[in-house]
Amino acid sequence: MKWTVLLLLFASLCPAQEFSSAQAARLVIGQKPFTAASPGASDILLGSVTGVAYAADTLVVADSNNIGGTPLNHRVLIYRNVSSFVPERKAAFQQTDTRCPACVGQAATVLGQPDFATTTQNATAQNTLRSPLGVAYNGNILVVSDTDNNRVLIWKSLPAANQQPADLVIGQKDFTSNMPGRSASTMRGPQGLYLNANNELWVADTGNSRVLYFGVVTQNGQEAKLVLGQPDMGTNQQQGKYPEFVVKSDSMLGPTSVTSDGTKLVVADLGLNRVLIWNAMPAKNGQPADVVLGQPDFTSPELQVDGTPTRNKLCASNGTDADGKPTYPERCASTLDLPRSVLTDGKRLYVADSGNDRILIWNEIPHENGQVADLVLGQWDFLLNQASDSGEPRRVSATDSFKTPVGLAWDGENLYVGDTYNRRVLVYTPADFSLPITAVRNAASPKTYASGTVTIGGTVDKDFELTIKIGNENVKNADGTTADPASYIIKTVAKETFSDIIDRFVASINAGDGNPYVIATPNKAFDAIILTAREEDVAGNAITLETAVSTSATVTLTASGTKLTGGQDPSLIAPYAIVSILGENLSDHTEAVSDLTKPLPLEMGGVQFFVDGIQVPLLAVAPDRVVAQIPVQVSGSTSASGILRVQRANGGITVSTAVAVRLIEYNPTVYTADSLQPSPGIAYHSSSQATSTVSVDGTANAGDIATIKIRDREYSYQVQSTDTLTVIRDNLIALINAADPEVEAYAAGPFQRIRLRAKVPGPAGNGIPIEASATSDAQVIMTALNTELCCANEAGALVTEENPAIPGETIVVLASGLGVVMPEAARDAMFNGQPYDGPELNDAAEFVSSLAGGKTANVLFAGLRRGAVGVYEVHLELNPDLETNPKTQVTIAQSYQVSNVFTIPVLNKNEAQ
Repeated sequence: MKWTVLLLLFASLCPAQEFSSAQAARLVIGQKPFTAASPGASDILLGSVTGVAYAADTLVVADSNNIGGTPLNHRVLIYRNVSSFVPERKAAFQQTDTRCPACVGQAATVLGQPDFATTTQNATAQNTLRSPLGVAYNGNILVVSDTDNNRVLIWKSLPAANQQPADLVIGQKDFTSNMPGRSASTMRGPQGLYLNANNELWVADTGNSRVLYFGVVTQNGQEAKLVLGQPDMGTNQQQGKYPEFVVKSDSMLGPTSVTSDGTKLVVADLGLNRVLIWNAMPAKNGQPADVVLGQPDFTSPELQVDGTPTRNKLCASNGTDADGKPTYPERCASTLDLPRSVLTDGKRLYVADSGNDRILIWNEIPHENGQVADLVLGQWDFLLNQASDSGEPRRVSATDSFKTPVGLAWDGENLYVGDTYNRRVLVYTPADFSLPITAVRNAASPKTYASGTVTIGGTVDKDFELTIKIGNENVKNADGTTADPASYIIKTVAKETFSDIIDRFVASINAGDGNPYVIATPNKAFDAIILTAREEDVAGNAITLETAVSTSATVTLTASGTKLTGGQDPSLIAPYAIVSILGENLSDHTEAVSDLTKPLPLEMGGVQFFVDGIQVPLLAVAPDRVVAQIPVQVSGSTSASGILRVQRANGGITVSTAVAVRLIEYNPTVYTADSLQPSPGIAYHSSSQATSTVSVDGTANAGDIATIKIRDREYSYQVQSTDTLTVIRDNLIALINAADPEVEAYAAGPFQRIRLRAKVPGPAGNGIPIEASATSDAQVIMTALNTELCCANEAGALVTEENPAIPGETIVVLASGLGVVMPEAARDAMFNGQPYDGPELNDAAEFVSSLAGGKTANVLFAGLRRGAVGVYEVHLELNPDLETNPKTQVTIAQSYQVSNVFTIPVLNKNEAQ
């Protein structure tokens, strides 16, 4: 097992108990698992939520919305004793749920509906709700914005009964009225609420483009005392102004949220894509704000006079267009797009920037217009929107992403986010140290590198000009065009050999600091130059490759393709895979399991790792990495939440930020040696006896005769009407094993294949001729994949240059990430951290294919290795026509997921002769 050091992405250690940009949520409320997004309604299942509030160990959730999310449950849920299911951040998860201990929460009370299953929209009454969007609770009274009833309901104490009637109503004169209005005592579609410890209430009266201050509400239909966003209680200065709305420090357009730290007031001004801040609590109607976020100033419209977006004043240029004019990103750390919620925890300011599917965090309430945010949640950086930019739908419901975040609440340790379209409330927790975004990677190959080759052919003479061009399609000029590739040109000289040309090109490409994109290495046995990307993973696939020779040249340069290939994403993780969690200061100890045939521990060196709250088995810990096994239970999910909990040498406990584990059903990875990639694979000779394979394909048709011939001995079976291909295979195996003096037969592979093996070990079994056939009109197809048994070696011996693989030989490579196996008995034997003890003949549920030296290698077996933890064996029968090449490139693949490229030495003895 190798533990290669990874160049970490975005790695940094944060101050104690701080948020980290791009971290994942620690817990989820309303769905199981995180990514389910299941519609419905119960005391556990949430619909398309909006507002959230917390106080006095109680969480309140508005389970409805007005932005098109489904279902509309028209209810408010109350969760009591939150500390009983939201563990303290340093606590270990209780293993009370086999799938997702991090999926928590069961509501105690529902308002607006008679029970947890009912979601009907009822007539306006004292105990009904229609699209409630905002909630506020201060430990004394509960306030709900009953948005589509144009009112705000108040309970003087926390309701204890389902559908308990409210005690007070404002915005309407009584509990049965619901008409919108614009006055000191009426509202139009109220949403966000702020309630301080003294029961003083602020309301975002969204439809009237204003915020109202009521003070303490004591009676139905009570009039507001102060209005912001409008000059008086009866005016809406935005009315009739579309599309040129009033944009000033004392105007608003559809505000949706209001919050305060007791000194400053903050409002989400949704329609104008900004947040307004008053440095002191406003004391008069229409008082202008002091600070604006999301815009460079209070008066800038969406578009400037020249038609360019105002955001260009906030974001740094990212290049120039074809006319040489600067271009700008769609978003950055200063911009806002439909901010729907604001919250302060007394120190930080949080903004739900819903149009950008992210939460922006300022570590203190800003004091400058257009001030940049310090942190972002829901996105990997300030420029990206995973929901719209990634081209990867799986990212929308990941544990580190949102799809229209709307509500925010703080409990002193955790941030609660209402994630509307994912039908959940995510719980984010600051931590002692952070993990890189792609911290969790396949342990077998935590880095992959794209590669390509240039092969020399023909004949060499003097004065030929040979050129290799290497570029990168992701590197742009100032005008946005792709930068020109670097050219490496040599002129041949008399008596020069292919080896000389290879040496000159390698020296030229690697000279000085070397080509910025690739490293060149020779493969003289194959008359080739190997070009390996410097940048890891999929980024290397953007490196371009061209060759050229002078017109009269008799020597040839052949590129493997127009671009390098093979860069994969090792942070896509399959269930049951062995992974490395990479970072800094992850452990105060260095320990490792020495025997994978024994059960793995759940804790090592004081380290525990949790995936969706499941405590997972560990293989190794060190300061820069933790090696663990992903639980098989995550199959079917696209993302999970991973957290490290570490007991330090001094006895203290530190906990990491949560990191998103990017899940996929399979992502094959082959174990390789530690060296410049493509690295030698850890491959073994499979058999001490000569072997070959016969494939049984087509259709079982009664009367067909299938035959295998070994030397002059024929074994034939006549197909019966009830037979399947498996029955045909098994009968032929039985015939051979009952009578043949030289060869034994057994079933192998995901298809109906027969493996033939010499009874005598060693080279004496090589060369036994075989044939396979069927009657001329048969529907069953019999194919011998080799013409003779071959390639006896020492079973289990490593494939090395001193003991290379032979064309036609079967080799074994060890892999990870092939996902669940079949049949069901094998799947049921996949226990986390336990040596596999299921059926020896098992197959990866998704078919495995392979290419070796550019030719198909027959996959005879791809399944779990009995007696080992999380190790897959892949048996590859090499093509009999492979050429000699000490660095034959090999991959395995499942559907569109291709493994890391690894190499094996191959010797074609016939070619050598």
